[in-house]
Amino acid sequence: MGFNLRKPPQLSPKMGAYPYQLDAVRAIRSFEYAAIFHEQGLGKTKIAIDLILYWLEEDLVETVFVVTKKTLVQNWIEEIAAHSHITPRTLSVNRAKNSIALNSPVLFYVLNYEVILSNLELMKSFLDTCRVGIILDESQKIKNPDSNLATCFHSIADKFERRIIMTGTPVANRPYDIWSQIKFLDNGKVLGNSFSEFKSDFDLPPNATTKLEYGLGLSKVMGKIRQFSIRDTKRTAGLELPDKTICIHSVKLAKRQSEIYALYRDKMAYELQKDKGFVIDNAEDILKRLLRLVQCASNPILVDGEYNELPGKFTKMVELFNEIDLKSNKVIIWSGFVENVEWLCEKLEQYNPQKVHGYMPVDERNESIRRFKSDDSCRIFLATPGAAKEGLTLTVANHAIFFDRSFSLDDYLQAQDRIHRISQTQICYIHNLIAKDTIDEWVDMLLNAKFQAAQLTQGDITRENFDEAFQCDLSNELQQILSPKAGKDTVNEA
Repeated sequence: MGFNLRKPPQLSPKMGAYPYQLDAVRAIRSFEYAAIFHEQGLGKTKIAIDLILYWLEEDLVETVFVVTKKTLVQNWIEEIAAHSHITPRTLSVNRAKNSIALNSPVLFYVLNYEVILSNLELMKSFLDTCRVGIILDESQKIKNPDSNLATCFHSIADKFERRIIMTGTPVANRPYDIWSQIKFLDNGKVLGNSFSEFKSDFDLPPNATTKLEYGLGLSKVMGKIRQFSIRDTKRTAGLELPDKTICIHSVKLAKRQSEIYALYRDKMAYELQKDKGFVIDNAEDILKRLLRLVQCASNPILVDGEYNELPGKFTKMVELFNEIDLKSNKVIIWSGFVENVEWLCEKLEQYNPQKVHGYMPVDERNESIRRFKSDDSCRIFLATPGAAKEGLTLTVANHAIFFDRSFSLDDYLQAQDRIHRISQTQICYIHNLIAKDTIDEWVDMLLNAKFQAAQLTQGDITRENFDEAFQCDLSNELQQILSPKAGKDTVNEA
């Protein structure tokens, strides 16, 4: 079905692009499918919009679906308005309204992933009658091939005339995360049709003895997908961003906090030894159990409602405020726990903080973000990575404090790059609060291992760099962390 538009649309971009963005569009504009893996903060949205305008101008498609996360729909609408002369239409879970919208002469549709899942038959019918291009933004959303979401998108992939996946963290957590995303593009042509085999080959190895073989395998992945993928980092793009400095701050647990941590640690060590669970590769269930120790090291109120002592990290953070100079600099504080965000917001009331977490309505989150950016009296922004790690530019701040970190590399990297991106003019500082002799130290090692594996898989570093930096004897290190001897020096002196 062709669209009869009353007035020919203006398909030229409103704004110019950086040279590396122009290069990206030229590199893939004739491809049936492609992956845009540019690092966070390099303006992938601009690349995608210019690419879509080219598709439409050349009559390669009649309309385009931009599929993103729920929280990023409004951001896309604003970006499309800023970079094009086209007004997009949103689709929702309402089938009747979607049916009307899909029978209208619309060039851009913006929708979240769940809309396609809940309107699958309607979407199939539409795709059978119209030439449609699709952009999957933050495509790690379909990284789990066994999920209903991934299965849905795989089932209709070949119905799209043009397919693009887009993410700055294609290896969001483990190297095998990339398999399902690539399958959406080529139906298993280059990475194979067996996820179980790919996962077995590319999970983190259980010990250091397999490091060389593992590195060799990882280095071959990018070679297989390079023919239809593009990736620039801030360094390779020649983007002159201010430096980013990672600062590690060792923290002693408060007295009662240390006692609570020891109780949970010893119980966890007993359970894991009983279950023979110290081999942690592909052990998501173990990581969930270890998350309780992360809570204890962060703020025991997360596990004990009667805890009323200031945790060690809070004391250290307040000391950091003096170094940061909040009169001149704004700061973002990240925690993986909603309760922590609420607790910190109350404790830091004097700084007029704003907050964003998953229990807040989207409109309320957007208002908090607006206030943080525009209100000079607001010096602190508190957020969970799950609710604010993507699609946000928060360059009014140049300091980010991680009160705690989960086991997700994606959460950590995406959260950092809310401040270290285009429009930042100041040196950025990433402050990691790490409780001494606790699970925090192992999390730091785990994230580093995941980061090095991701870097090699994405082609960002050489095999030599990887072999030098990669540490993978995580099982032994976990046993050391869970040893009853660990933590004996973590108590602050009274």
